[in-house]
Amino acid sequence: MPQAAPAEARRASRGPRRQRVPVALLVPALLGLAFLTLPLAGLLIRAPWSTMPQRLAEPEVLEALRLSVFTATAATVLCLVFGVPLAWLLARVDFRGKGLVRALVTVPLVLPPVVGGVALLLVFGRNGLVGGWLDEAFGVSLPFTTAGVVAAMAFVAMPFLVVSVEGALRGADARYEEAAATLGAGRWTVFTRVTLPLVAPGIAAGAVLSWARALGEFGATITFAGNFPGRTQTMPLAVYLALETDLEAAIVLSLILLAVSVTVLACLRDRWTAAP
Repeated sequence: MPQAAPAEARRASRGPRRQRVPVALLVPALLGLAFLTLPLAGLLIRAPWSTMPQRLAEPEVLEALRLSVFTATAATVLCLVFGVPLAWLLARVDFRGKGLVRALVTVPLVLPPVVGGVALLLVFGRNGLVGGWLDEAFGVSLPFTTAGVVAAMAFVAMPFLVVSVEGALRGADARYEEAAATLGAGRWTVFTRVTLPLVAPGIAAGAVLSWARALGEFGATITFAGNFPGRTQTMPLAVYLALETDLEAAIVLSLILLAVSVTVLACLRDRWTAAP
């Protein structure tokens, strides 16, 4: 037995032994990889690289890009303002119906975006449950406006932030918060000075995911806000419209969104793409 231990240690130091992959698993795995990567490769191959600078400088492209960045950023701010307290409530407070609340928060993750747009219309439309009151009391109308785009984006993106921040809060060591409270810090001081710094990486990851999801939103936006150039036409909507008239313009817009997606993955590589 004493001689076997060094041999086992040497094998462990060399790392896990490579196994032969069964053909029955290798073939579908390669087909799945091809299915996911070939469309992206086709987009890069068909891209009009020679005219790319001119395409990117077109007013329609710049306007759609500007509007998308602005509305996605505004929606992310809304997600942070409302989503972080909601995540804290789910992670730190025990109350009846907590499971139901968590389910309702995550529904937009699986809800078809078009259905989300219809739901927003029924609530915030001029004849909606809240929209009628907003129109009469404050003269505010969200449908088919830039503010409506922000609302639609926030609706579909906030669950990403809540899930990320709630996970970070559950993984944070609560003893630091307890120690601060013992030393006399108030609840707001504990939250701002201790809790937020502890979960800052989770908040940042959730904000990036929310921003990327908002930037790529299509169904809820076109249903609730329409497709008006300069006012509600974001990048995905511009791609949809360009497909009918100018394929190269649609490819250029798609490449911009693809670049954003790759950048987001690069920013979150340690959280989402690192091997265990």
